[in-house]
Amino acid sequence: MIDGVMWKGTAGRLAFRPEDGLDVIVTGKVTTYPGRSKYQIVIESMELAGEGALMQLFEKLKARLSEEGLFDPAKRRPIPMLPDVIGVVTSPTGAVIRDILHRLADRFPSRVLLWPVLVQGEGAAAQVAAAVRGFGALPLDGPIPRPDVLIVARGGGSIEDLWTFNEEVVVRAVAASPIPVISAVGHETDTTLCDFAADLRAPTPTAAAEMAVPVRADLNVQVAELRARMQRCVARTLDRNRERLEAQRRLLPRPDMLLAQARQRADDLGDRLRRGLSHRVSKARHELADASGALRPALLQNHIARERQKLANIRLEPAVLERRVVDARRQLDGLWRLAQSLNPDAPLKRGFARVMADGKLVRSGVEARAAGVVTLKFEADEVSAITREDAPGAGKAALPPSSVAQSAAPQSARKARSAADNRAPAPRQTDLFD
Repeated sequence: MIDGVMWKGTAGRLAFRPEDGLDVIVTGKVTTYPGRSKYQIVIESMELAGEGALMQLFEKLKARLSEEGLFDPAKRRPIPMLPDVIGVVTSPTGAVIRDILHRLADRFPSRVLLWPVLVQGEGAAAQVAAAVRGFGALPLDGPIPRPDVLIVARGGGSIEDLWTFNEEVVVRAVAASPIPVISAVGHETDTTLCDFAADLRAPTPTAAAEMAVPVRADLNVQVAELRARMQRCVARTLDRNRERLEAQRRLLPRPDMLLAQARQRADDLGDRLRRGLSHRVSKARHELADASGALRPALLQNHIARERQKLANIRLEPAVLERRVVDARRQLDGLWRLAQSLNPDAPLKRGFARVMADGKLVRSGVEARAAGVVTLKFEADEVSAITREDAPGAGKAALPPSSVAQSAAPQSARKARSAADNRAPAPRQTDLFD
């Protein structure tokens, strides 16, 4: 037994993933490992040993991708009937692209966009996957038109030659393509995983071109047949409607019969109109004669005289106006005397005074005692006064002398009154409001 090692860069270029149990053929160089004093082979390339090993790997990858739903028939989309642009992913130098172009030219000339790729060998799978994704990434209104359908094609070969289209990266790119894909890899007996992921499988590249477009001549024949059928249907419909119209026309009465009754009625109404107008004019003449006989000049003059008498009766005499003015002046004088009697300042001219406290009218002694200081308004001036609650009948103690600080008398007069009060008791002043 000899150990085999493979560097990361070499392993990344393998066309399959090595697994336990696979028979492989490796190529490399024998070296020694000083740490263990053993021989080992540094693998430079690895390939499956025989078709059976490839089929085993094929079935395992198919089962795993099928479980993910990549081969679900419900996800397959219909191929457009008349695509404007067809995208082809294949080798530009092989016979496949020439067969596709030749078949398209025979059936229905269309615009073809070729994305050249390697279809076999190292890096072929990455190029095919990039081409499918690149076509799907084209914008709809870009300078390069986006294809309506893709054809992934390759000629026939062994399972090793077709293994590029069994790679997982290619299968996933085809399954995720936003454009419907026709897989045309190998001959009719060849099957790849790309066929299961595509929307339609073609047995050969030539058959893929036939599936992508219809036969133009057949379309012309079909259109001509449809046009003839349409013309026959229109002609048959017109004939049927013409027969129905003719049958209805026979059932309709003649125009003169339709107008006879209306014409007779119009003549009758014309005669009645003429007789009615003559009768109405004769009646109006009689009414005018009766009215003109009643309109005599004497009647009009009497009417004018009566209206003049009415106008004279309603004429305004100066004596009437003067009497109305005197009555109005008398009423105005009465209202003026009433207003003077209700004037609140009129009693002040007769010696009365108005008692105010805080700008409000004092109406009773209780309000005056509660205010403490009141204002006596006379006709010409005002005087402030202090109300005392020790007067007879007040029922409350007298205010201290300090509470009369707002008296209107001068301080000299207060001192004189204080001295007079010390000499002899003066009679107590009664309350102004008791």
